[in-house]
Amino acid sequence: MNSPPRPPTTNHLRGHPREFEQIIQEKSHNFVGREFVFMAINNFLDRHRHGYFTIIGAPGSGKSAILAKYVTNNPQVIYYNAELEGKNRADEFLINICTQLINQYSLNYTSLPDNATEGSWFFSSLLQQISDELESHQKLIIAIDGLNCIDRNSQPSGTNLFYLPRYLPDKVYFLLTRRPFLREKSGLLIETPSQSLDLADYPEENRRDIQAYIQSYLTPLTPLPYEGRVGQDYSPPLEGEGLGERSNLKSWLSNHQINEEEFSDRLTTLSENNFMYLSQVISAIPPVIFANVENFYSIPFQYNQLPPGLEAYYQQHLHKMFPPEQDTEHSTDVLNVLTQQQKAISVEALAQTALRQSYMTTAAIAQIIDTDEYEVEEVLENWLEFLQQQKIASETHYSLYHSNFRDWLGKQQIKPSEKYPRT
Repeated sequence: MNSPPRPPTTNHLRGHPREFEQIIQEKSHNFVGREFVFMAINNFLDRHRHGYFTIIGAPGSGKSAILAKYVTNNPQVIYYNAELEGKNRADEFLINICTQLINQYSLNYTSLPDNATEGSWFFSSLLQQISDELESHQKLIIAIDGLNCIDRNSQPSGTNLFYLPRYLPDKVYFLLTRRPFLREKSGLLIETPSQSLDLADYPEENRRDIQAYIQSYLTPLTPLPYEGRVGQDYSPPLEGEGLGERSNLKSWLSNHQINEEEFSDRLTTLSENNFMYLSQVISAIPPVIFANVENFYSIPFQYNQLPPGLEAYYQQHLHKMFPPEQDTEHSTDVLNVLTQQQKAISVEALAQTALRQSYMTTAAIAQIIDTDEYEVEEVLENWLEFLQQQKIASETHYSLYHSNFRDWLGKQQIKPSEKYPRT
């Protein structure tokens, strides 16, 4: 190595590095529900002596918030976030996570070995040392958010992402989150108990949690009693306790004569079980002071204008879908089809020149594409984290993960290839 490993910034009181503590607090703010996920995690920890538990979900489905809430409730958990800038490299992960382990478990190291980031040897040795010292009821849990963000070029091909161990000692567990990707491209070879929970497999539970999240903004907080007093005397809520957000939203609904139940039902439907969309829209309904936009949504349910945060989120998606160094000929053509259709479209439907009557609109687009099925499959595999999949008559059909994202993409006027101009 050219230089010795550098430790992470000074740890927070709970043991997490400061840059991660801020994310944990932000992501767990106004958290509600998700009990079905926590129950699945706890069941896994109870059933197995060690292992990997992975939460899978589309962008904005609440994966990061779930992990942040779990860490908030279990502050002994080691936490790492690969989504932060500069944190998606294997060497940075090993330096940070090994330092956390040494500090939290008071291991006898004054510094990391110079070659601590050259493979998993030192990381694995720390896990074994800690495992040997844990009592029977204790567990070492390491939570890693954003596995899909890892820079695979920061380590040799064929190695596990972040050099995560293929085998685990007893009482050692990993909680991971990631967006969907093909199993054969997961970058992990694991020979230890593992379980995945795909949030898309729980539509009813997600819908209930979405409704609970909306309701949390419509339920006034109970003021706290003054210290040393009992009875009717209450103190006003402290700054940041959320009463302002809730009061603004309730006033907005009242001013527009909107029934709260109607508002909840319509916003639940518009959200399509996506918490990122929901949180950004709710935060933009009261006056957006810091964005210098008064009454962002002045007309009820006219959500064609995106809040700044959501638009920036979609811009990140677009940048990842169309990396600068990649040939975008087929990508542009496939995207044109996906943004102009209302139903899910199969790979075969995109590549064939004729479709069933129920897909007439997409049939015309597929004829314009006029390409091999393999080319379409390759594009969709690269975009899997931004897509929904559905099996219909033994065929896999695809659509963009949220209709609002699809509509936004349709307005970007992404330049099509010269061979297949937009119609």
